[in-house]
This record gives sequence, structure tokens and C-alpha cells, in this order.
Amino acid sequence: MGNTVSEETERIERQILAPYATLAAESKGREREEIRDELRTAFQRDRDRIIHCTSFRRLKHKTQVFPQIFGEAEGRATIGDHFTVRMTHTLEVQQIARTIARALRLNEDLTEAVSLGHDLGHTPFGHVGEGVLSKLIGTKFHHAEQSLRIVEVLENDGRGLNLTWEVRDGIVGHSWALPAPATLEAWVVRFADRIAYLNHDLTDAMRAGIVGLDDVPEPALRTLGRTHSERINTLVMGVVDASAGRGVVDMAPDAFEAMDQLRRFMFKNVYLSDVATTDREEATTVIRTLFAHYVATPTAMPEMYQAIPGDARTRAADYVAGMTDSYAFKLFRELPK
Repeated sequence: MGNTVSEETERIERQILAPYATLAAESKGREREEIRDELRTAFQRDRDRIIHCTSFRRLKHKTQVFPQIFGEAEGRATIGDHFTVRMTHTLEVQQIARTIARALRLNEDLTEAVSLGHDLGHTPFGHVGEGVLSKLIGTKFHHAEQSLRIVEVLENDGRGLNLTWEVRDGIVGHSWALPAPATLEAWVVRFADRIAYLNHDLTDAMRAGIVGLDDVPEPALRTLGRTHSERINTLVMGVVDASAGRGVVDMAPDAFEAMDQLRRFMFKNVYLSDVATTDREEATTVIRTLFAHYVATPTAMPEMYQAIPGDARTRAADYVAGMTDSYAFKLFRELPK
């Protein structure tokens, strides 16, 4: 009897991928053992599970940097329809990561799965929501750790997605603030995430009139380029050139320094600017109010959130963190005053 399609794919991986790539056939497996899929490798199945989960669909209505929901809900002018949201950010990370992984002959399926799952745990209202929840639960609420909690515990009505160890490790390890991931594919996502958000956030900031291109430090522009595509291409090539054939994922020093200059500029002039934080007070009020309501009245949450492991504050944080901007604001307005 011949090999299944998934077995043939694993055979091809052994032939064409770099010796230090992560092979699907050598995955450390899942917490709950499953029957082999005839068509898809383990990493391909993980990718598909993430795409079809509810947390992934919610990303299209979650803020990246510039919140819009309050303006829409109260009839005020919004800043536009073309700004990046969590969904479009995730897809840009996926595209950049796949390009790098293919160039380095790493496992594209693993890279893609980690990319698609890396931001599932982001709160409504961007990093404002993350900061508010940190204060409410009395410990650091980190979106990468929440992304892992989503795929392990919260999705699929509390059963989780039962993803492979490598994908879960990459999801929690994509953030530079947390311990490094174990696979080179996840390292690719680390770089791709930063490449994506710095460039689309700069484009959005220029569209919003917060900064102009001439405000960006000239040494960074000289190295990276003056257009969106030039900057992404320079940084992607910086990773490929520094990593090819070496068994590591790194970035060329000049590209990394220019990226770091751009990052410092963005934090000073965009992420902490008045325009980017215009709705901070309203977002804080919404999250604080909803959190307090569900801690005091846990039966107001869906049954699944009432049954998950943890105390009342953890369950309330799980529920509120999973909301889209619009849904959080809707529930806030419906609360008895």
C-alpha cells in the first residue's frame, strides 16, 4: 500500500529542507494523541485549526494602534478604513515569515501556523487594553501568554485546539519580551512580527498625519529605504543574508540598527503620541467596567467561561480579553447604569 499524501509531504520535507529545519515527522507531538491525517502534516493541521477558530476571526475587529470604535459608535469622525487591524497585521506577518522561511529552506507550514496564531491573545483596544488588564489582575497580562492560553484552554468550548508542541512554543515565544523559542521557524516569526508592525504602523501614522517621512531619522531611511516596500525588502534581506546556511536566524547588523532606530522613533513619536492614545480614557473605562461586572456577576458570562480553570478574576480577564473592540463597547453600553 502506498504512502498517504501527508507521508509523502514528510518525505519531501526531508529531501528539500535545510538540515536544521523542523520536520513535521519529528514533531514532539500533541498533548492528546490523534490519528494521522491522510492529507495534511501535523503543522498543516495546526495552521488550519487556527484559521478556523473563533479567536482568529475576531482579529478583524481588534485595534492594532489606532482605535476607531468610539468614533463610529458616537458619530464622531473616524481616522479611516485603511488602517491596520490585528487581522491584517497577522496576515502581513504570515507573508513576511513565509518569504524568509522559504529563502532559508525552513518549514513554511510551521512558520505559517505560528504566524497565524501569534496574536490571538490581544485584548480589545490594542496595548491600552493589555495595560488595563495587567492592573486589574495584579500581574502582567501578556498577549503572547494569552495566545497560548487560548489555543491550549479557551478555544473549542474549553477543550483547546490540541496543537503541536512546536507551534505552541512558537506562539508564546514570538515576543522579544519572553524566553526565546526553540525552533528556527519561530525565530523567523519573531523577526517578521517586528518587521511588519514597524512598517505598517509607520505608514498608518503618516496617513493619520502624526508624522511625516522627513521626521524619521535620516540614517534609518538611508539604510532601509524611503518607501514601505523598500523598507520591508531591506529588513527581509537583512535576515536572509545573515542567516542563510548558518543554522541560526539573525539580522545583518546595519539592518538591525536601522530597525532599532525606527522602533525608538515610533515609540517616542507614534505609540505614545496624543493621537494614538486619544481614546485611552474611554477604552480604560470600558474594560474596567466590564471586568468588575463579570467578577461580581460571573453568571453573566457564557457558560464556557464560567467553567474554565481559574478564579473569578482570571475568568473575567479571559472573557474581556477575547472581545472585539465593537463587542466590548456594545456590552458596556448595555450594562445597567
